[in-house]
Amino acid sequence: MQNHRTDLTVATVGDIVAARQRGRDLALEVGFSSTDATLIATAISELARNIVLYAKSGTLSLEATIDGNRSGVVITARDKGPGIRDVQRALLGGYTTSGGLGLGLSGVRRIMDGIDVQSRVGKGTTVTARKWLHR
Repeated sequence: MQNHRTDLTVATVGDIVAARQRGRDLALEVGFSSTDATLIATAISELARNIVLYAKSGTLSLEATIDGNRSGVVITARDKGPGIRDVQRALLGGYTTSGGLGLGLSGVRRIMDGIDVQSRVGKGTTVTARKWLHR
């Protein structure tokens, strides 16, 4: 597997679909099972949907990575949207400002092996999520 990163602009529903497919393909290339690749694609979809819904546009970086003797996928979602007032609450689930189910970030947290959320109200949000291939 080669280390590589793909940067995608996310501003439309079509961009969400494209990012999801690119992420699934990347996960399969890294060696994830079809099931895990679909879960990774779901996490990407949730992060991209949050960008479109709250910030209108942003970027997603999808990266195949190697850390020591393990390989995995790193997803980084960045936007300059309104930010998240209560990150810890958003990670617990059931927290929404859009009237949805509030499963976005908490769902990503459950699917992935690690998630880091940096957010400043009025400045934007960066979410980095990692999934490691368990052999």
